[in-house]
Amino acid sequence: MDKAPRIVAELGRPETPAETAARRAENTRKHRANQTVRNLVLALASSLGIVALLVLVVVRPEQAPLARVNWATVAAQYQSQIAEPLATPILPPGWTANSATLQTIAPGEANWRIGFITPTQQYVELVQGIGSSNGWFVDQLGRAKPTSATTIDGVAWQVYDRREAQDPGNYAYSLGTSVEMSRYLLHGTAPNAEVATLAAAVAAGIAAAPAKTSPVTPSAAPSPSATIKSE
Repeated sequence: MDKAPRIVAELGRPETPAETAARRAENTRKHRANQTVRNLVLALASSLGIVALLVLVVVRPEQAPLARVNWATVAAQYQSQIAEPLATPILPPGWTANSATLQTIAPGEANWRIGFITPTQQYVELVQGIGSSNGWFVDQLGRAKPTSATTIDGVAWQVYDRREAQDPGNYAYSLGTSVEMSRYLLHGTAPNAEVATLAAAVAAGIAAAPAKTSPVTPSAAPSPSATIKSE
């Protein structure tokens, strides 16, 4: 026995074969659309789950701690290559170095560099130019002019304060002096007081072999009565 035609409430009559076909086609379309959305959601959730698992399971290497360098040991290794004593400042606890190198420029001319990290986690570098010409400071500082002068533990220094300059980098604050065959430059981002601490340690090393010191460019130097300002 044939099934009675479906009565459509909105029409108040049985639907025609064409209407039945259209209804079934629409239902099929909606079903497929729902399946597509559901599949996309499941695929996305699965992908996110895999990513989360990889993040949790895969061991990521930790960043290596900053290297610490014993500058006195490195200086002892290089000392046989240079006649002038290499600076090995003795500093209070909290000071570390992450680099110490001797750069040979020419026969009898070299730069001894120590990069220090201060107790406030700022940077200051000691550069000792050995056998260098008068243009050495220009090579290091460019066209920077001294802003004042100071004396720390008997050693006269030129001060180059460029903290207010635009992007001074590691030359925000510098001290420079010369002693016989060596020229010394301290420069970095550390507070004035910490740079002064390093300058005092350098002065103590210089005092071990007393020598008359002179500012870097005496003709351009202000009065050496200025004092280091603490920050």
